[in-house]
Amino acid sequence: MNKIIITVVGKDTVGIIARVCTWLADHRLNIMDISQTIVQGYFNMMMIVDTNGTELTFTEIADSLEKLGTDIGVVVKCQREEIFESMHRL
Repeated sequence: MNKIIITVVGKDTVGIIARVCTWLADHRLNIMDISQTIVQGYFNMMMIVDTNGTELTFTEIADSLEKLGTDIGVVVKCQREEIFESMHRL
């Protein structure tokens, strides 16, 4: 299974989760785990996403989500799961 870690950070507004999750569903990316919080008006979401159902490359996913983030006023970053795990290994 190929997984990526997606983070979304920015000022909280209506529709952030809907827009990001709709994009993922439209491109056949399956959300395996999701966590979100709002702290003093700032939105933070982290997702683990299975990419096996999509034809898109990692770069296409990351670039498209970065553009979506710009369009909705948040920062969206993607990392490959294996790189994320390596960076956070003690």
